[in-house]
Amino acid sequence: MIVVTGAAGFIGSCLVSRLNEANFNHVVVVDNFSVVKKENNLKGKKIKEFVDRDNLFDWLETNYEEVEFIFHLGARTDTTEYNKDVLDLYNLNYSKKIWNACCEYQIPLVYASSAVTYGSGSLGFTDEEATLPLLQPLNPYGESKHDFDKWALAQTAKPFFWAGLKLFNVYGPNEYHKGDMASAVLHAFQQIRDKGSVTLYRSHKPEVADGEQKRDFTYVKDVVEVCYFLMHHRRNSGIYNVGTGQARTFMAVALQTFEALGVAPDIQFVDTPSALHDAYQYLTEAKTNKLRSIGYDKPFYTLEEGIREYVQGYLLEGRYY
Repeated sequence: MIVVTGAAGFIGSCLVSRLNEANFNHVVVVDNFSVVKKENNLKGKKIKEFVDRDNLFDWLETNYEEVEFIFHLGARTDTTEYNKDVLDLYNLNYSKKIWNACCEYQIPLVYASSAVTYGSGSLGFTDEEATLPLLQPLNPYGESKHDFDKWALAQTAKPFFWAGLKLFNVYGPNEYHKGDMASAVLHAFQQIRDKGSVTLYRSHKPEVADGEQKRDFTYVKDVVEVCYFLMHHRRNSGIYNVGTGQARTFMAVALQTFEALGVAPDIQFVDTPSALHDAYQYLTEAKTNKLRSIGYDKPFYTLEEGIREYVQGYLLEGRYY
């Protein structure tokens, strides 16, 4: 059996689909299943068992001998969450319990970290672990993810294989439920559909033009492909960036979404909310040489390829992956 936490969410449900495509049908999905808005993400998938996130550790105590791998993708992912108790509960302490269970039961583990741990990017975006303690995330969500990365590296007891994945601005199918936390691509699509234009934040840095803020936009199918690779690789434990390695602008996202829809561009700007100024990342760009060095050689979707497939293959028809 393969366990996926956060399985009803965006990346988790896409991973379940990828596992099913490879005939892994004994998938145990873990989540807070009272959140009805995510129910369509798992519809039609081959699932062995549903386990509520609060019951996972009791379930593992009984079933650990049958568990081949754990993907821990569940988290409190709201980057505007400022309740440290909530973030510690789900992003730090719950993750520690999963880590310790994997050590006790000798289960390999892949867990989701985030590029938000890099903060302003002033120290670059290298996933070399020597630089990790120096990073300074810009918000409590980033701090919670960073705290677990640091804790994991400091442990004497480790799963026989583990990997923490710093995910860079993931977009793609099955994120319909995410609301304000959805990707820039989904927001652009919805704005074009509803009003025929896209609104972007103005830059509040004079050296950066409006709309030229850059992120490493990563298609979700690349993320789950890396997860699938690591499930079989099971060597070279550590923390890895998962991104395209090429930062692109929000302007490019908007223009590519218009193009995928065959609509003439109409882009407007609003001021970035002052509350976001100190926590706003103007650039993220994954250094991917470490992941490549362990044998992952598949090309990542370009922004053009990913947006075209997402818009035309999923969003226009309201499809799920």
